[in-house]
Amino acid sequence: MSDEYTRRNKKPRLLSESERDRVEEFIDSIHYSARHVQLPKQMLKNIPKDYFDPSKGTLKLLWEEEWRGLGITQGGKKSLGWEHYEVHEPEPHILLFK
Repeated sequence: MSDEYTRRNKKPRLLSESERDRVEEFIDSIHYSARHVQLPKQMLKNIPKDYFDPSKGTLKLLWEEEWRGLGITQGGKKSLGWEHYEVHEPEPHILLFK
């Protein structure tokens, strides 16, 4: 199994309604630049713990259903084909997409 898949949940883990409510207030504060998504640092504290890689303390690579569930879009709700491929470890609130 490639490293890419060992860094993800085995299958998409969608947010519960209460978890979604906790991150909802941050959605308008998500900053997008090119293919890097900068989450508000405070938002990381409200994301479920099983979205994180315990060995690194960063987010796992998220399935599309997971990052969309957090309110992340790529230039619009119908943005298809984007893949979360990396987390910028020095700044774990920055997600890289291709």
